[in-house]
Amino acid sequence: MTKVNLLDNGPIVVVGEHTITHPDGRQEVKPSRASYCRCNKSANMPFCDGAHKT
Repeated sequence: MTKVNLLDNGPIVVVGEHTITHPDGRQEVKPSRASYCRCNKSANMPFCDGAHKT
């Protein structure tokens, strides 16, 4: 089962295998866990790099 957690003032954390489809159509499979940026400050979009803390 895949779980999606919305952290207060933080990223979306997805736990469980899932596939990301990027705007250019490229797909990426994440096997276990990934944190996704919600603040658009990350230098590694769509993934969270902790920039929201600054």
